[in-house]
Amino acid sequence: MSPTVSSHETQAPSLERRIGHSFSHRELLERALTHSSQAREAEAATAERVADNEQLEFLGDAVLGLVTTEELFRRFPQFSEGQLSKLRAHFVSKNHLILVAEQLELGRYLRLGRGEEKSGGRNKAALLVDALEALVGAVYLDAGLETARLLILRTIVQPQLEEFVSQGMAGRVTDFKSALQERLQAEGRTQPAYVLVKETGPEHRKTFTIEVRLLAAKENRPEFTARAHALTKKAAEQDAARQVLEYLASQALVEQAGQA
Repeated sequence: MSPTVSSHETQAPSLERRIGHSFSHRELLERALTHSSQAREAEAATAERVADNEQLEFLGDAVLGLVTTEELFRRFPQFSEGQLSKLRAHFVSKNHLILVAEQLELGRYLRLGRGEEKSGGRNKAALLVDALEALVGAVYLDAGLETARLLILRTIVQPQLEEFVSQGMAGRVTDFKSALQERLQAEGRTQPAYVLVKETGPEHRKTFTIEVRLLAAKENRPEFTARAHALTKKAAEQDAARQVLEYLASQALVEQAGQA
């Protein structure tokens, strides 16, 4: 677990350097980092209302969606609405945002109540993602949309987007489960079974292992099994479905070669 920083004043400049923005209104940064557990404990001690980061998270989520949508619209004018939607879904997903939050070491800066501190709150994916979105909202209120846009593009969108483009992956973003379903329906084949075979890790950071079991055409026997691991069941299912599609594509190439 990352060490706790006891003073917000001493930790703030470090985080500001990481995100490339110095707050004019420091209370916004403090609020973005304040989990509800800490706010409720402070209220119990002082009998005064203490703001947490939940509303900033709501705002930051909207700003993140807008900026990401605009950037994808600008970068990929050839994409359909469905492709843009699926690509955006990736960049605002929990699986992607947790990686960004961990790169920023956001857990070091959270202001947590004693219970959350003891239960490993600084490493909980949900808390880190919420804090990242709240931080975006705080930057938006502190300095406006353009500054928030720079933060989002620099830290959340562009690094992986450039990787997608360089590897030719952006145009292949799709819903693999739906694509597999449609292909098997077109071929008159049985739909595959998605089976959760394992859950590992602590409650706040589980990894799910999913198997997709494809039956042979016109036969009730297994033909191919794909296995994938991810932080959510849906993500693991998508990756496993992608593997089945790749297998089917390779088989089709083998058949074509045999007929040549």
